[in-house]
Amino acid sequence: MRRDEEFSEFFTSRFDWARRTAYALCGDWSEAEELAQNAFVRAYAKWPSVRRETAEAYVRTIVTRLFINSRRVRERPVADLPEHGVGGGFDDPDARLHAALRKVPPKQRAALVLRYVHDLSIEQTAAELGCSEGNVKSQTARGLATLREAYGEPITTESAR
Repeated sequence: MRRDEEFSEFFTSRFDWARRTAYALCGDWSEAEELAQNAFVRAYAKWPSVRRETAEAYVRTIVTRLFINSRRVRERPVADLPEHGVGGGFDDPDARLHAALRKVPPKQRAALVLRYVHDLSIEQTAAELGCSEGNVKSQTARGLATLREAYGEPITTESAR
């Protein structure tokens, strides 16, 4: 199978999954789509060297790192302030949990999403985030503490899944 056909098949089968992953991280469908698209653009550039059995993990890592990098730049200059806020946030039945999740700092949120949404081990999460296992443990613990405080009620790892 040619490179473009192979990548096209992978993209078609995994784009919605990548977009949902990005949404879990950022809480905005427009931004999630942009993160997923950028991840696939980067994956396509490296496609000849990407192992097919780990391609999904590769894209998930790119999405996570793009999200974290996007949060490093806090200010975004605009010519004029909009008169009305722009929608596009969480609109599911458990909006309160997602609103609390948005209060968790980006690196901690990434650790929580990888650990509890994608059910990755500490070792796998560390590899995807490019940090130590101890860092994953501390980011996860701090993230859960922040999430509990923001939510206002106890959140167990089962309810965070």
